[in-house]
Amino acid sequence: MAALTLGACEPSDNDPGPGGVTVGEARQLDEAAQKIEAEHRDIRELRDDAPADKEEDPN
Repeated sequence: MAALTLGACEPSDNDPGPGGVTVGEARQLDEAAQKIEAEHRDIRELRDDAPADKEEDPN
């Protein structure tokens, strides 16, 4: 019985959410942002592991 009451408290996907989007749209935007951030983090890690370019000889 408690599970039914808690489930009714959560907003539905079509309820208004932050910034003029629905709750479902806000969740999808958050998920997309997390994926983009993870890809950028992976790229930075690869860049940090790559050998540095040879420095030019100042002479």
